[in-house]
Amino acid sequence: MNSSITVNYDNKPIYDIHIEDDYTKLIEELGKLGTKNLKLCIVSDTNVSKFYLEELSNLLKAHAKTVETFVFKSGEDSKNLDTVYSLYEHLIQAKFDRKDLLIALGGGVTGDLTGYAAATYLRGIGFIQMPTSLLAMVDSSIGGKTGVDFQSYKNMIGAFHQPESVYINLSTLTSLSNRQYYAGLGEIIKHGLIKDKDYYQWLKNHKNQIISRDISVMQEMIYKSCLIKREVVEKDPKELGERALLNFGHTIGHAVEKLTNFNLLHGECVAIGMAASCYISYKRGYLLKEELEDIIAFISSFDLPVNVSEIKAEDIFQATAHDKKMESGKLKFILLSKTGQAFIDTSVTQEEIMTGIRFILRLEDL
Repeated sequence: MNSSITVNYDNKPIYDIHIEDDYTKLIEELGKLGTKNLKLCIVSDTNVSKFYLEELSNLLKAHAKTVETFVFKSGEDSKNLDTVYSLYEHLIQAKFDRKDLLIALGGGVTGDLTGYAAATYLRGIGFIQMPTSLLAMVDSSIGGKTGVDFQSYKNMIGAFHQPESVYINLSTLTSLSNRQYYAGLGEIIKHGLIKDKDYYQWLKNHKNQIISRDISVMQEMIYKSCLIKREVVEKDPKELGERALLNFGHTIGHAVEKLTNFNLLHGECVAIGMAASCYISYKRGYLLKEELEDIIAFISSFDLPVNVSEIKAEDIFQATAHDKKMESGKLKFILLSKTGQAFIDTSVTQEEIMTGIRFILRLEDL
């Protein structure tokens, strides 16, 4: 199976996504980027660094001028400008210039934060995405979206900045807890629901192998999801149109994420948001009751939540008003016209959104 995908913009290749079993081919990729005479800074968090930082640092030292490391406290609480400022200071003291590179070793928080620092340090330097979580492998590491949270507002500060390369080491998935692994499946199921009914069915057919983390099935799953993500971001690199489809489940999901003080993982909140969006699609007459029940059951089969409690419906609705997908006062809501086909709708009413919210609060039944 092909383990490499090229992302193009305006019919020009920009970077490759490499899906490998280990770090063996990383040196070959670094050679293409001319790192022998460059300084590299590996950015990681306190969790991931315990597993892979020493191995990666030792590997890179023979293939770069200098290898620096920057480790920050793990968790969404560190995804802010304070952490970015500390990284800036580290880079300045180490005399990094515009030709040097950052390496984001970790999950979505690390990738987003490192990418934003790379986008803004010296008006932009290169960086490499090396995602270690399933969610980051299929979602946040691809497409050039970078950013940090501002106070309680998720990803409110950011920039589009494409990586030089994305290098996925499948073996890092073995160190994920079940909860972290399944959270990544929230985004993967999303890809099938919005773009590819056959892929959604493939996921259902391979559910047991996915749960057991069969390496060949994981590789094919990640490859297929990366193809879908690439297709969307190539057509709309700066989210001016179709790329908004990738926000399926995110409007209500982000609101839940904020109101639960980020105690739920991003993929878990996306799962809850998808349940709400699918229910609105069902009430619109786009999905059959059987289709909705099938989607809810499949999401739930990976221990992903489809309901939430101890939050007020009105609070969730009010939180959606701060969503970045607001445009001219209208919310760009993503619905399913059928399984495998999503569309952008700016006509979703307050009552419809409240209907979806009541469903995930178990206040409204099928």
